[in-house]
Amino acid sequence: MGKAKAERRLKDNEAQAIARTIRVSPQKLNLVAALIRGKKVERALAELEFSRKRIAGTVRKTLESAIANAENNHDLDVDALVVAEAYVGRSITMKRFHARGRGRASRIEKPFSHLTIVVREVEAQGEAA
Repeated sequence: MGKAKAERRLKDNEAQAIARTIRVSPQKLNLVAALIRGKKVERALAELEFSRKRIAGTVRKTLESAIANAENNHDLDVDALVVAEAYVGRSITMKRFHARGRGRASRIEKPFSHLTIVVREVEAQGEAA
């Protein structure tokens, strides 16, 4: 007697990957996530490959994980995948202090973020049988 298996939150044609506690501010991570939202996965991977943002490598690894989840766990066609959602959430914030003049101190905040990427399989439009 165990508890019942939880219902799947995503549709049958979707897969996701989550990267937690990424050492970058949510605002900066959201700039990179906005680059790939709504694009086909091969185009999104190419944009992340040549992005100059430091965090683009972590976003690329998360997208590759979502693609692998779609292929291996849900039997979806990799060539028909689109980045349906890419959203960012706040995580913890480390608080540090920095010595200032006249014996004072100022607070330094080092934020962390969560990244969730959902890929969806779409049917090719415009192809007649």
